[in-house]
Amino acid sequence: MEQPLIRFKNVSKKLGNLQVLKDTNLDIHEGQVTTLIGKSGEGKSVLLKHIIGLMTPDSGQILFRGRALSEMNRRERRDLKKRFSYMFQNNALFDSMTVFENISLPLKEGQHMKEAEIADRVHQKMAQLDLSDIDGKYPSQLSGGMKKRVALARALVTDPEIVLFDEPTTGLDPIRKNAVHSMISDYQRRFRFTAVVVSHEIPDIFYISQRIAMLQDGAIIFQGTPEEIQKSRDPQIQQFIRGLEARHDNLTGISPQTQGIKRFREAMARLQRHDVTFSVIIFTVENIDEINEKAGHLFGQTILKNFATELQRSLRITDSCSRFGLNKIMAVLPNTDGNGAQMTCAKLARQTRIQEILQEASQPGFCLSVTAGFAEVKKETSLEEVLKTAQSSQNALCEFRIC
Repeated sequence: MEQPLIRFKNVSKKLGNLQVLKDTNLDIHEGQVTTLIGKSGEGKSVLLKHIIGLMTPDSGQILFRGRALSEMNRRERRDLKKRFSYMFQNNALFDSMTVFENISLPLKEGQHMKEAEIADRVHQKMAQLDLSDIDGKYPSQLSGGMKKRVALARALVTDPEIVLFDEPTTGLDPIRKNAVHSMISDYQRRFRFTAVVVSHEIPDIFYISQRIAMLQDGAIIFQGTPEEIQKSRDPQIQQFIRGLEARHDNLTGISPQTQGIKRFREAMARLQRHDVTFSVIIFTVENIDEINEKAGHLFGQTILKNFATELQRSLRITDSCSRFGLNKIMAVLPNTDGNGAQMTCAKLARQTRIQEILQEASQPGFCLSVTAGFAEVKKETSLEEVLKTAQSSQNALCEFRIC
């Protein structure tokens, strides 16, 4: 793998008598979303503050593109800091400033822009984060969720190269929480900034992360992909993940990904022992990016939630649904071959109406584009192989638009 953008090399830090970081090693790669997980009080926020230069290590090195920050002169560190943006855990909004003034602050302090350009940039970000028409309000007049989105708008308004998110979804309801995740993922893919996120939202945060790092007792005990950490046999890791994971996905109300994996394994056991056929269907909302762009991420997540509800209603009581990504749902269908899976898809396409998906969120001319791919599972086939087969073009059961 290429050289990390940021590397922690045996970094240690004490706060008073408390050893917060202990010989910590961490690699953060350019253009990816890296998420830090771990128990509260383990030092995740302290680690973020070391990245941005708000704290310095007692020992060890922090390297940027292979060069130690401690070797940079003051001007180099100042220039490097301009590439970062930081979203604080407590929002850090100024109570004496309006929403517009709070969001525009980084542009006025660090940029040489005309007032008209600043206004255009701020209003653009506000619209993208569903914050229109609150320019003149003060933080004290906003709900907790609204304050969070204002803080996020301020973090993104400078179009930074590296964005640090300290628990960006704390205090939000499930739809807005997933809207923030969707927004981080959308912006990261669109602008290719590097994101470092501190989060306890498991498994939701796995859907948007390329890499996961787990901090425990001041040290990184795991670095790898979301798939790898979910397969880890380390009892500390599994205990932590299971302790935070809900039995139902907070947004859609269906099972989370790990429960879907469990249902797949149970169906595989029945197939191997008793030759009970089963199939898997992967439903993908193909135009979620278009929905986010035209109607906002909040609306996009509402649509995904309502689609999951209608999907669940259309399936048999023996079938199971689980969320498998920002815009993907996996259905495991026991006692079902390929023909049965195709009939299930056709029934859904025929019966689902856009009014049921939109409910009270009116969007004239709006359509939902869905593809469904299937795999009739064979003995000894891994879930990874099944998912690859189900999502291949030759195994597309159907493509339909709900209008």
